[in-house]
Amino acid sequence: MSTTTTEQTLRSVANDAPLEEILAIIKEDGGVIIRKLLTPSQIERFNAEIEPAMQALNPGSTHDDEFIADFHGSNTKRLTNLINHSKTFREEIIDNDLVHSVCEATFSEESGTYWMTTAQVVEIGPGNKAQILHRDLENWYPFIAMGKTGPEVIINCMIAFTDFTEENGATRVIPGSNHWDDYEDRGTPDDTIPAEMNAGDALIFSGKLVHGGGANVSADLYRRGVAFAFNPGFLNVEEAYPFLITKDLAKSLSPRVQRIIGFRSQYPTGSPGLWMVDYNELADYLGMDEA
Repeated sequence: MSTTTTEQTLRSVANDAPLEEILAIIKEDGGVIIRKLLTPSQIERFNAEIEPAMQALNPGSTHDDEFIADFHGSNTKRLTNLINHSKTFREEIIDNDLVHSVCEATFSEESGTYWMTTAQVVEIGPGNKAQILHRDLENWYPFIAMGKTGPEVIINCMIAFTDFTEENGATRVIPGSNHWDDYEDRGTPDDTIPAEMNAGDALIFSGKLVHGGGANVSADLYRRGVAFAFNPGFLNVEEAYPFLITKDLAKSLSPRVQRIIGFRSQYPTGSPGLWMVDYNELADYLGMDEA
C-alpha cells in the first residue's frame, strides 16, 4: 500500500550543509534539495552553450516503443551527449565536489566505485502532461524485486536551469516511497508533491524514490533541468560515452571525470577490476596520463 513514512514535504539545505545531514535526509525521505548548487554564471554559460543544440532538437521521442515515447513526453526535449555540447558541463558541473561526495559516500561501501549513467537536459514545454511515476532503479529490473533491502544502484541529481514551479512542470516526488515494501507500487499522482526550485538549485535523490516530471499547465513557460545520474561500476550505463567523446577531449578532463565516463577502469568491491585491457588499467592503454 502506498503510504509514506515521512511527512509530505521535501526538505532543502544550503550548499555548504554537512555531508552527514544531506545523506541522512536522502536516506529518510529519498531525496533532498540543495540550494544554489550552481552559480548564476554557470547557469548562464551552460544555457548559452547548449542553446543551438536545443533549438535544433524537436520535442517528443524518437523511440519506436509507444510506452517509452509517452514516458519521454510529447512536448519535452531531451538533449544528451552534454560533455560534447557544453564546456561548462564537462569542466565544472560534472566535477562538482558535493555531488561526488554524495556518490562516494553512497557507493563506496557496497559497490566500491561508480560511473555516470547519463546526463541530459530535460525541457518540459507547455501542455506536456505529467510523466508516468517511476523509480530510476527500474533501468536494472532485478532491483525492483529487491526493493528497499536492495543496494543503492543509482543516485540522480536534477539541477534546475530555469525556476521549477508547480505550473511549469516541476519534478514531482513521493517522499518516503523509498521505504515502501512493494516496489511494484509506484503510488498515484495524488501522493506526489512538486520539487519547486530556483535556477541553480538541485534535487539529489535515490533511485528508490518514486518521482516523475510534472505537467506543464502554463501557456508559455519552459521548465529546463539537467539530470545527471550515477550507478555502481558493476552495472552497465545508459550513455556509451567512449563512443561519443574523443580521446583527446577525454585527456583534457580530470581523472575523476575520465573514470565516470568510461576512460578508466572500474574497481567494484571484491573485484580485481572491470572495463580492463589485458587485466590492466584502461587509462594506461589509452595514455590518459600522458602529457
